[in-house]
Amino acid sequence: MSHDSNALRLIDVHSHLHFPPFDHDRAEVFARMAERHIGTILVGTSMETSRSAVEIAEQYENVWAAVGMHPAHFHSVHHDKDELSDAEHYAKAPFDAKEMRELAQHPKVVGIGECGLDYARDGNTEDAKRAQREGFVAHIAIARELKKPLVIHCRDAYEDAYEILHKECVQEIGGHMHFFAGDWEIAKKFLHLNLSLSFTGVITFAHQYDKVIEAVPLSEMMIETDAPYVAPTPYRGKRNESLYVEEVVKRIAEIKGISYEEVARVTTENAIKLFRLR
Repeated sequence: MSHDSNALRLIDVHSHLHFPPFDHDRAEVFARMAERHIGTILVGTSMETSRSAVEIAEQYENVWAAVGMHPAHFHSVHHDKDELSDAEHYAKAPFDAKEMRELAQHPKVVGIGECGLDYARDGNTEDAKRAQREGFVAHIAIARELKKPLVIHCRDAYEDAYEILHKECVQEIGGHMHFFAGDWEIAKKFLHLNLSLSFTGVITFAHQYDKVIEAVPLSEMMIETDAPYVAPTPYRGKRNESLYVEEVVKRIAEIKGISYEEVARVTTENAIKLFRLR
């Protein structure tokens, strides 16, 4: 990737364009992104979706993959309706560290995850927490061995996640907190571990993130959509896609009182550096 007219303007560091909601028009979605010079990282949530992320990333120049298993799948066959068309896949394909490690060595794989802790829904039992912690540590081991950064999912579990990441010396590996939703005190703890924070379209319609975005240095920030979920204003209620990451940039620029161009440039540089995209 070079700094010419075809260089990427924006990188959506976390999307699921490999999920079923895009099966009917995926090529058109990627064509719109190419036209606007937007790249993305397709993030796996299971063995199945990690494989499909790699398969699709192989087909496009400015699309990469991260492979991992969502923490909720370590203790439950729960899946989101948009994640897989066949609900039985999780029961059939539990986490396999050896297989994940092999898949993670693919040249298009630039990160390990999404992995982490999710104590929402049915994840708040001691058995579920134990299974999630073990799974998280297994992902960290793969990331350390392969020298690829972590893509960290954390919901209702920031203190436990911090404890694990601190103990595992995550600063030696690198990574980012996907869909960060904590306050500034929590943010500082992860920034001290040399982790970056990424924000989604939620910031365009929810103001509880404003103070954190004001405080987090732009050099430690990335942008994402989490498509097909949480479409930003003015697309709320519709399927999200990577093109809409532009709205996240606009809102960050507005909150921080800087230009759209600066947010675009710095967050793109941050993603290129962390995920070694050139």
